[in-house]
Amino acid sequence: MGNLNTPNASPLHGIRILDLSRLLPGPYCTMLLADLGAEVIKIETPGLGDYMRIIPPFVRDPRTGDDVSAAYLMVNRNKKSVALNFRNQRGKQVFLRLVSDADVIIETFRPGAAEKWGIGYEAMRALNSKIVFCSLSGYGLPGP
Repeated sequence: MGNLNTPNASPLHGIRILDLSRLLPGPYCTMLLADLGAEVIKIETPGLGDYMRIIPPFVRDPRTGDDVSAAYLMVNRNKKSVALNFRNQRGKQVFLRLVSDADVIIETFRPGAAEKWGIGYEAMRALNSKIVFCSLSGYGLPGP
């Protein structure tokens, strides 16, 4: 077995995950995957972001002086982040480019919302046949 301290030794090294989730279930899931070495790109809505950003307690960011949710920081460690509105044409084009190189998409939208926006499983599979698409619900709502 190789040296586990090298970046390539991580079990999920080389796996790219697009995290479209909010609040706790999805971000916790993708946090664990990032901890195991996956490249996780958290995609947030411009101006809104993840609702978890406004949940106290807050800690001071020494770089910016802003107060930041400790809970948000905890479940989004080891992730990259981008603000992207995939509901408009330009944002959707950027998102589709990310999907073409991704291995996994994890989302926590209301059932049917991803399909309504043209980013549901069938549309993503047509773009990237190897994609794994995971829909989570934090509220026990039935869905695919």
